[in-house]
Amino acid sequence: MPHLIVEYSANLETDLEPQALAAAIHAAALATGVFPIGGCRTRLARRDVYVIGDGHSDNRFIHVQARIGAGRTPAVRQQAAEHIFACLKTLTAEIFAHQPLGLTLEIVEIDPVGSLKHNNLHEIIAARQKVAGAEGALPPNL
Repeated sequence: MPHLIVEYSANLETDLEPQALAAAIHAAALATGVFPIGGCRTRLARRDVYVIGDGHSDNRFIHVQARIGAGRTPAVRQQAAEHIFACLKTLTAEIFAHQPLGLTLEIVEIDPVGSLKHNNLHEIIAARQKVAGAEGALPPNL
């Protein structure tokens, strides 16, 4: 964990490349030091149908929901939220300066009852990092 689900208004794509948004949010979550790399998943959901505020077509939004495993302290959750949100604000500062834009972020703890996982990413990523370290290069997609 976390699973970062980023919803955004379709009109934002005139100002921001979705893959850049996904990469920045993902990197910010990892930079907190709170979440393991093998558990971090970031996905975007473009919203084509929405009404924001007064309904004006220039209005834009980004909402980040970070779904995390239970057990972290409120202080750790707040620190992680603030770090990811600061990254989002920096990434969108130019848009915010010239366009109507609403940014929101929430961290949601997943109830462990009924939350099932089957994952080999931790081991594979660790092996990639070991090889990359030995070769002195970063692994692909990092």
